[in-house]
Amino acid sequence: MLAVERRQVILDRLQETGSVTVVDLSREFSVSEETIRRDLSRMEDEGFLKKTYGGAFISRGMHLTVPVSLREHTYVEGKNIIGRYAAEMVENGDTIFLDVSTTAIHIAEHIIDKKNLIVITNSLRVAETLAKGSSIKVICSGGTLRPATLSTVGKAAEVAISGYFADKAFICCDGVHLEHGVTDANEKEAEVRKQMMRQAERAILVVDATKFNRTSFVHMADFASFDHLLTDRDLDDPWRSLLHEKRVDFRCGTNGG
Repeated sequence: MLAVERRQVILDRLQETGSVTVVDLSREFSVSEETIRRDLSRMEDEGFLKKTYGGAFISRGMHLTVPVSLREHTYVEGKNIIGRYAAEMVENGDTIFLDVSTTAIHIAEHIIDKKNLIVITNSLRVAETLAKGSSIKVICSGGTLRPATLSTVGKAAEVAISGYFADKAFICCDGVHLEHGVTDANEKEAEVRKQMMRQAERAILVVDATKFNRTSFVHMADFASFDHLLTDRDLDDPWRSLLHEKRVDFRCGTNGG
């Protein structure tokens, strides 16, 4: 395995578990502990993690916003699975909302060849991705720029979104919990997402496996507010029972749900 591939796996592991140890990584990759330490030092210099004695971690405070430059490189495989499967739900001629999540960037990549689409977004990265498409009209919400997420938020963004209606809204979040519902790390991002949901005929919650059984800073919605939940891995019985009770259509990108 190349060093760059190894560091990508380490990032995925951090996103899933929050922390890693040098000893465990050395055994997993069959390399020396010194090699792992060099990997972690480089990744710390690039702003991806914080080193500790014997390992590294990503802070998971409830209100923490992880920069988009980091999130774009974590759990890529799972997000790509969701992006590809979500794109199958988008039909030529649709109008859709895409939020500021990195999962939305993967959705954008997979709808690039769709015809006669209108996409409304508050994400500069989503807009940049869709600019490569020849048959997609992109509407940016405006508002106040959040540099960490490269998104626009605030009343101006919410008012702009309220002026449009869409067939589908693809909504991500920072955590989903059986008791606490759907939560987000930032109130302003949550308000934009809620406005997108209100303006769409169908709201689709897109969450990768790292978001389950986690609670973030602000409550964004109950599960009953969504028509579909799309993820990259199968769910256990308690989750399936809850979604059935709330009449949420569960779809898994790996096996069709």
